[in-house]
Amino acid sequence: MNNEALVLVVEDEPQLAKVLCEYLEHAGMRSHHLASGETVVQWVKDQQPSLIILDLMLPGVDGLSIFRDLRSFCQIPVIMATAKVDEIDRLLGLELGADDYICKPYSPREVVARVKNILRRSSAQTITDNTTCALQINDASMQALLNQQLLPLTPAEYRLLSFLYKHPNHIFSRDQLMGHIYSDGRVVTDRTIDSHIKNLRKKMHDIDSNSDFVKSIYSVGYMLEM
Repeated sequence: MNNEALVLVVEDEPQLAKVLCEYLEHAGMRSHHLASGETVVQWVKDQQPSLIILDLMLPGVDGLSIFRDLRSFCQIPVIMATAKVDEIDRLLGLELGADDYICKPYSPREVVARVKNILRRSSAQTITDNTTCALQINDASMQALLNQQLLPLTPAEYRLLSFLYKHPNHIFSRDQLMGHIYSDGRVVTDRTIDSHIKNLRKKMHDIDSNSDFVKSIYSVGYMLEM
């Protein structure tokens, strides 16, 4: 399948999580297990997994709250797991936008098949998007290409561009961008974001003088127009 795929399993039943991770790894994927909800969002921001299997009932922070937080900054595929069949109907009724739903107890083999199917669709969509766009992002290598030429970005510039790229035509304030780029709590000012944007634009213009992807929205922030 996809040897680069990293699947995050958020599950408070350790034995179930262990078995599922073993099945995922046997299928050629990497896996990581978190048993509670408090650390999920930050871990996803730091590691950017390919897919998340998210249990609805978790100690600390419930799955619904986590899912909503995730969707505020990323579109990573999510499979929602619940112990109640009727809960799936309720989740579907909420139109949360999860990519799939599974009911516990489930077959790890079936879950792996669903994961493969979602990753296959996601990969096909990425290929389609990238072949029709002058700007391309590769998180695995942390490289950005413009017109097939490598952009010489710093890590912070790459994180900024990657984040905007994953949320096209969405306006973000400087505070929101700082929160994503600097997740370690360091003290920075909004001028830091302005400086990154300025450098990013210059490097893009050096390759293509007509490139105008990064837009300034007066008194609000920035967005990537695609």
